[in-house]
Amino acid sequence: MRNEQVKELYRINERIRIPEVRIVGENITNGVYPIAKALQMAEDMGLDLVEISPSANPPVCRITDYQKFLYQQKKRQKEQKAKSVKVVVKEIRFGPQTDDHDYAFKLRHAKDFLEEGAKVKAYVFFKGRSILFKEQGEVLLLRFANDLEDFGRVEQMPLLEGKRMIIMLTPKKAGGSNKPAIPKPIPVPKTTELQT
Repeated sequence: MRNEQVKELYRINERIRIPEVRIVGENITNGVYPIAKALQMAEDMGLDLVEISPSANPPVCRITDYQKFLYQQKKRQKEQKAKSVKVVVKEIRFGPQTDDHDYAFKLRHAKDFLEEGAKVKAYVFFKGRSILFKEQGEVLLLRFANDLEDFGRVEQMPLLEGKRMIIMLTPKKAGGSNKPAIPKPIPVPKTTELQT
């Protein structure tokens, strides 16, 4: 099924129904040709006429082995996908009156998320009249950010959006360890004692 979808991305040979095309490629005189001439050139070389840029005027085609062309396109897409960095955002929800035990539990999870390289979106959700405690929610989020300062830095300060106050934390080191840096010993200058 996936191969059929990829094949449909590019029109080839007789599926290209336009009066003229621009041909580009190796071992070919690049230029604009009537479609009949372009198809004949491809057939003479034992290759396919592949439309690579249908929106150009005239559309751009390449004379190539279609299967090899598809393979190269898939390979290029795979490389681009590997290069793109995936950012994972984990959410942690608090109530305005979160108790210490619940807070410690969520703090531990947030540390784990930041160590794994994920961003943390923490928010306080205000239900009904609890919106009156928005200052309390802000204090809670700032305390949360402060407790996590060894693992992540604040990307966005507490911000009220509707019934939620949100803070964003990003990891200090993606996938880094939480071991504190061991301070290097300070060299003690040698003193020479003079004997008298």
